[in-house]
Amino acid sequence: MRKNLAQGRRFKRLTRLLGFTLANCVLVSCSTHRGDPGIDVDMPTSGYRVMDAQRFTPPDWPEALHATVFQPNGDGPHAAVLLSHGGGWRSFSPESIDGTAKYLAEHGFVVVNIEHRFAPEYRFPAQLHDVQQAMHWIHDNAERLAIDPDRIGAFGFSAGAHLLSLMALVAGQGGELDEEYGGVRTRPAAVVAGATPTDLRKWQEGLLVESFIGGTQAEMPDAYALASPVVHVHADAPPFFIFHGTWDKLVPTHHATDFNDALQSFDITTELYLQHLRGHYTSFIFRGSAVREGTQFLYRHLQMDGQ
Repeated sequence: MRKNLAQGRRFKRLTRLLGFTLANCVLVSCSTHRGDPGIDVDMPTSGYRVMDAQRFTPPDWPEALHATVFQPNGDGPHAAVLLSHGGGWRSFSPESIDGTAKYLAEHGFVVVNIEHRFAPEYRFPAQLHDVQQAMHWIHDNAERLAIDPDRIGAFGFSAGAHLLSLMALVAGQGGELDEEYGGVRTRPAAVVAGATPTDLRKWQEGLLVESFIGGTQAEMPDAYALASPVVHVHADAPPFFIFHGTWDKLVPTHHATDFNDALQSFDITTELYLQHLRGHYTSFIFRGSAVREGTQFLYRHLQMDGQ
């Protein structure tokens, strides 16, 4: 009897410990960080001001698009981050990622949090052209916004990460996606990409991708390849911080691992931050540790220590 009671108490303690560990993984951080340099950069904080409704598209653009700019205190020039939200290329808004914008601004970045046109009314590559226009706008307004044009990074989640990754990889390469609105100015110095659909060829069908591209892969194989960041990896790609939930069923984890391998095959600096026990949406909701590590990554690659 006593033996059974003791075993029962031990089982309860083990269950509580396991439950606490699982809860800690979900709510705080339980991750694998490949490529971690082991350097914890000091990130001082400051206040910031917000400038709403900053139009970044030309007057003749099919739809007027705006950014919210988060401007840190101080004279600058500051490093900057172009920020793009998720939503399957067809929903959500910049406000959905305001928490990340505020965190970056508190740590000294000018943050340009943008909107883009939505599918299915606008198909690929319309949304890529939107983020390219935003990058040109940042350069054109660098002096007014106290931005150092040599220290501009990019940070996106899901569809936003896809667009920014694609922009970064085609920039200055002279290809079809670069010629009209790209160019060397659209290459960020570093990219943080979360839950990124990096290879659209992995989907034979699916509402979100079909809505974005305009058909199935069988109908439009060239477009699926053209819209896949992994296809455009090259030796002059910028450094990437890639984070992804290991339970992501919407955008499976192999999008992150295969993309990381492709970048490393060209000796591109990468960090791969895998969030355990997180799906697509929970890796966004509980993204705090990934945002912190991604910000550390931006600090190192945008030389924030000299600011």
